[in-house]
Amino acid sequence: MTQLPLSHIKVLDLTAHRAGPTAVRQLADWGADVIKIEPPPEPGSNTDAMGGSRHGFDFQNLHRNKQSMTLNLKSPEGHAIFMKLAKDADVIVENYRSDVKYRLKVDYETVAKVNPRIVYGSIAGFGQSGPDAARPGVDQIAQGMGGLMSITGEPDRGPMRVGIPIADLTSGLLLAQAIILALYNRERTGKGQWVHTSLIEAQIFMLDFQASRWLMKGEVAKQAGNDHPTSIPTGVFPTSDGHINIAASGNNLWKRFCAALDAPQLLDHPEHATPTLRSQNRKALNERIGAITKTNTSAHWIEKINKAGVPCGPINTIDKTFAEPQVQHLGIARPVKHPKLGDIKVVGQPINLSDFPQPAALKPTPDMGQHTDEVLARLGYDKPAIEKLRAGGAI
Repeated sequence: MTQLPLSHIKVLDLTAHRAGPTAVRQLADWGADVIKIEPPPEPGSNTDAMGGSRHGFDFQNLHRNKQSMTLNLKSPEGHAIFMKLAKDADVIVENYRSDVKYRLKVDYETVAKVNPRIVYGSIAGFGQSGPDAARPGVDQIAQGMGGLMSITGEPDRGPMRVGIPIADLTSGLLLAQAIILALYNRERTGKGQWVHTSLIEAQIFMLDFQASRWLMKGEVAKQAGNDHPTSIPTGVFPTSDGHINIAASGNNLWKRFCAALDAPQLLDHPEHATPTLRSQNRKALNERIGAITKTNTSAHWIEKINKAGVPCGPINTIDKTFAEPQVQHLGIARPVKHPKLGDIKVVGQPINLSDFPQPAALKPTPDMGQHTDEVLARLGYDKPAIEKLRAGGAI
């Protein structure tokens, strides 16, 4: 079997919640040898750091393809074990509040003294320095502070959060990219480095053209609901059995769209003659389009409009998304054989490499501390020493 591209990389995972685990998932899925390090559990506990079930859908989707060990970093023995692991690691990933890693003495400067090749990745809510660096941060706070909630939802309905934890997910993906960049640079220099991002930086990055609209033109974007803020007509339109998305902006697509609707009256209307006029008269234009699309089914219009080369698609609930023939063909629902949960599926990688196809099945998320003894044995600890560490609360 061909080894995955990161199979030579050893990762220590100190993350919890979602942003950090998202970064580590990218490394683990592409073959990295990941040890997830967690505090020893409270007696009878079977929950993750956010309080969710370890065998629940969220934890299983976030933490596959890893080993798990428990380690009390606050104890001298636990800290010593961590430093032994760090000495031989390639990557450490953490998403504590920015000051916590220093209190635990697992920060980049401390680790780099024993392993100058280490690539150390961090995510915090608001960055590693500055007036808000030590503030606790979660996705929804970043969505609000980062401007996203002010442009999401319908006008005059108040701010609206996005339906996924987009700041968590984006910051995790960006950190994974930064780690791989640092590993690539290490090939030239032999030296590791500290790479970091934050929920707020990731959220602002994702504002993209709405952010540059303010920076370059001084325009503060407002909520536009389902209407695209600049490409018109692009939005949600009614059909006889539901709704569809249509994107027919630009003169060429607009002409094809009007032909697909068999609606020369739209094309000839004086309020629709140019993109600027279509923008100025968007509400009336949308109503005229809707009066036509609601005369037939979603399937009818999707087929006809796409055949004309104009983007058009359904608005699926998530079950219907996974039922789409194209989605099934892409195989992004990936099988996992779990020793306790049986045959389950999780969300696979959206990245495709021709030389490195993903394995037929992903490795299941480990139970807490499942590999503690195995990892310690590799470090040279025998059974009596491991039991002594356990009795003393170090593991």
